Amino acid sequence: QVQLVESGGGLVQAGGSLRLSCAASGSIFSINAMGWYRQAPGKQRELVATITSGGTTNYADSVKGRFTISRDNAKNTVYLQMNSLKPEDTAVYYCNAEAAAYYSGPYYPNWGQGTQVTVSS
Repeated sequence: QVQLVESGGGLVQAGGSLRLSCAASGSIFSINAMGWYRQAPGKQRELVATITSGGTTNYADSVKGRFTISRDNAKNTVYLQMNSLKPEDTAVYYCNAEAAAYYSGPYYPNWGQGTQVTVSS
């Protein structure tokens, strides 16, 4: 079983910055991709950014140039630096990690509990 614990959410004014962190623990042999998703009220959960174990990143068009995803493989931790925040970035942000529990085992997606980010205008 894998646990993902997110931190760093909060209330910030438009134009401000926040840094989210997500640490994975538990039955982990290796982690493939890690990422951040968000869900605003009344909307579906959407991809924000992902990063592979090798460091390849992918971003939603709406956050390109403003958000940066990074990870520390030794700590099984992924980060999301969010700059130039806009009110439309307001959402619950969820961490995701594809983890295998043993050598050559299957990778399963795991989700954190979510952290609220609110951007005031």
